[in-house]
Amino acid sequence: MIADSLLCLPRAARPGSFGALMSLYESNYIRLGWLLPEPCGIDGARVSAPPDDLPLHMLLVDRSRYTTTVRLTYYFDECGERVADPDLLVRIYHDALMAEAMACTRHHRHAALKEFDTRPGAELSRRWTRNVMLNKWLEYCVDKGHRFFPSSEDIAIS
Repeated sequence: MIADSLLCLPRAARPGSFGALMSLYESNYIRLGWLLPEPCGIDGARVSAPPDDLPLHMLLVDRSRYTTTVRLTYYFDECGERVADPDLLVRIYHDALMAEAMACTRHHRHAALKEFDTRPGAELSRRWTRNVMLNKWLEYCVDKGHRFFPSSEDIAIS
């Protein structure tokens, strides 16, 4: 399932660099395509609920000619309150074939995700961290059987 393994980082691109970040966006687009084969066909809210994982929620936030923005999250019940975590806002660039994790909730249930808040002025580092997390989470979701289909009921593939 490593279809994006053919993506080669340019020689000058090193992890954490702007060039490597653009390659990561390309990889995110490929992985998002495994989860959401037709991003232009999604509308409203969708839920994918395979038997071996929590329901994954996708909400269409915005759509324009060249982009689609969705929110991806799991919901947990904490003290009777519904908590989204992780809660990622993802912009899909249809013309550039890229997907970027634009924002992530500031309050995480998991210690590893609490590292997202970095010092001021470290925007490249924040983008890198968010998008590596998105990349790994997308692969995890697909491995668990999540899929979103635009015109029919979302089903889990075992």
